[in-house]
Amino acid sequence: MKFSLYFLGYEDHASAPGNSVERTVWTFGRKATIELTHNWGTENDPEFKYHNGNSEPRGFGHIGVTVDDTYKACERFERLGVEFVKKPEDDKLMLILDMGSVLYMASINGLTCKLYTFFLV
Repeated sequence: MKFSLYFLGYEDHASAPGNSVERTVWTFGRKATIELTHNWGTENDPEFKYHNGNSEPRGFGHIGVTVDDTYKACERFERLGVEFVKKPEDDKLMLILDMGSVLYMASINGLTCKLYTFFLV
């Protein structure tokens, strides 16, 4: 699937490391960074209707926000009665790669919000 990622948040890019691994850590470590994911294809569909983008036809995927600790965030949102799409312990790839942790929650309108913590060093 072809997709594009956009990261919104002010930062002086002159301070970004040149090394690709360090730059990835730097990118995901910015404060108040919003990740927008666009799954390509729906913009050319005359029958397109807005939906959550995580079923066919693909489109908007999710909003992603970095947090200090996804496990603590998960505990807090559990107490608040939030519906989860995926909890941190359910993301096997992140656990296997030891990259961090991810939490996916469903909003009241069916869109997905992703909270993540990266600990690549």
